[in-house]
Amino acid sequence: MSDQPTYPPPPEDVLEISAPEQFAALSHPLRQRLLFALGQRPATVSGLAAQLDAKKGNVAHHLKVLREAGLVHIAETRQVRGGTEHSYQRTARRMLVAEPQAAGTAAMFAAVAHELDRSPVTPHLTLRHLRLSPAQAKHLGDTLTRLVDETPENTEAEPVHGVLVALYHHTPPTP
Repeated sequence: MSDQPTYPPPPEDVLEISAPEQFAALSHPLRQRLLFALGQRPATVSGLAAQLDAKKGNVAHHLKVLREAGLVHIAETRQVRGGTEHSYQRTARRMLVAEPQAAGTAAMFAAVAHELDRSPVTPHLTLRHLRLSPAQAKHLGDTLTRLVDETPENTEAEPVHGVLVALYHHTPPTP
C-alpha cells in the first residue's frame, strides 16, 4: 500500500478547445504553465505559486481566467484560518486544440521552452520534416496520439515528463 495520496482524475478525458475565451486563456505562458502543473494533481494558489516561482496574486488572476474559460475547476474547498482555500484541477486530462491559433500556440511553445530550460536532464527535442501523403500524415498523427495516450504512468514517486506532439503541414517561406 502506498503512502502517497490518490487524487481523483479530471472530470473529462478530453476537452476540445474551440471557444474564443478558451483560445484567449491559452494565449499567456503562465496560464500554459498552470495547466501543465495541474496535469498531475489538484493544487492550491500557494502551492502553484511556489512550484512555478510566481506571485500568488498573478497565479490567482490567471487561474480565474482559466476557470472562466472552463479549463480548470475547483476540485476541493476547505476552511483555513478563517478563510477558504481552493484546490484547482484541470477539467480534462488532455486538451485537444482542433484549430490552433497563433497566440495560443506561441504561449504553449513559450511555456514548453521554460520547462525545457528548467529540466534537470537534457531533454529530447527533435524537429524533422517528412514528405508524406495525406493518408500517411493521418496515420502518423493517429499513431503518435495513441502512443502518448497508451503509455502507462508509474507511481507519483517517479519524475514527471512532458510530452509535446505536433504534426503540421509545413509551408515553405515564399521567396
